[in-house]
Amino acid sequence: MAISDDTQAPRPSLSDRVYAWRTALLGSRAFQRAAARAPFAARVARKDGEALFDLVAGFVHSQVLRAFVDLDLAARLAHRPKRAEELALEVGLPPDRMRVLCQAAASLNLMQRRRDSRFALGRLGAALPGIPGLAQMIAHHDVLYRDLANASGFFEDGSETELAEFWPYVFGATGEVSADTAETYSELMAQSQTLVAEEALRVVNLRGVKTLLDIGGGTGAFLTAAGLAHPGLQLHLFDLPVVAEGAAARFARNGLTARASITGGNFRTDAIPEGADAISLVRVLYDHSDDTVRMLLAKTHAALADGGRLIVSEPMSGGSRPMRSTDAYFAVYCMAMRTGRVRSAEEIAKLLTEAGFSGAAQVRTSRPFITSVVTARKS
Repeated sequence: MAISDDTQAPRPSLSDRVYAWRTALLGSRAFQRAAARAPFAARVARKDGEALFDLVAGFVHSQVLRAFVDLDLAARLAHRPKRAEELALEVGLPPDRMRVLCQAAASLNLMQRRRDSRFALGRLGAALPGIPGLAQMIAHHDVLYRDLANASGFFEDGSETELAEFWPYVFGATGEVSADTAETYSELMAQSQTLVAEEALRVVNLRGVKTLLDIGGGTGAFLTAAGLAHPGLQLHLFDLPVVAEGAAARFARNGLTARASITGGNFRTDAIPEGADAISLVRVLYDHSDDTVRMLLAKTHAALADGGRLIVSEPMSGGSRPMRSTDAYFAVYCMAMRTGRVRSAEEIAKLLTEAGFSGAAQVRTSRPFITSVVTARKS
């Protein structure tokens, strides 16, 4: 006796049927050939084809960039253009291979080929040394690339990754973190934190704030920028003792010692210092799971003075409008770290509200690929 199955797939909506038709059409070889002969369609098809090829070639492009950084070509071309043969002699590469690298770098605007066949710096290559932390970030990406070598496996099971070993402090660090690990972490974070501080402090008004507590503040890069921008501001840094050790020297170099205090501790196991009327969490939340973030925000709310302000600054997902810089980079990076995740501004605002904060709202930045900002108050 046949058994009837009363469960039927729902009838596709009109929009779904249109979507299926469009997808089939764009994927049709016959349509692609016809489009190539129609002027307007040909321009669209060529643009899409170039975009797809850029995705295919993206890893090679990143390795050209890595070689550009490793061979210090920005510095070698800082004063005058040079022929590929001269650069090859300087860096110890075969001339024919150096020529291929120069051509590739020129195609990516890292370098520029002159009419006399010499190579100069392109706009991107000239700008690279002026972007704090970028060269260090590029140099350490070999770890991430190895983790992504088996792409489908990476997204399938979240197995062990090298990047998780690169950032062991994220996993709880209730025990000791080695000095070498702390130094590697601190240097990379401090360099890139300069850009984050510039962007966040451009849109966050700290006038009227007496004391700013930076949780997870590392070696004090963000607090230093805030202190220099606001001469009356008292600064308080809270981080793992081995990480925060470098902050005292940074504060001293910038004449901020009298206004700065440092508390070593772990926000998971130790109390957060109380009394600040503003607290910043700069690139902290996306390192941790939702449960850890909820715990941290609850402790932050308890420590913040009544009426005080919380500032969250980090790369954020585009949410309903995905962004390349965050959803196609930082989200994957966090996955490779095997802890934390990139959240949208709306998700962060919801977590802040759950923790008791009020008025959680996103403050738009001009460079969301560097950082976005959400602020809230303790009412």
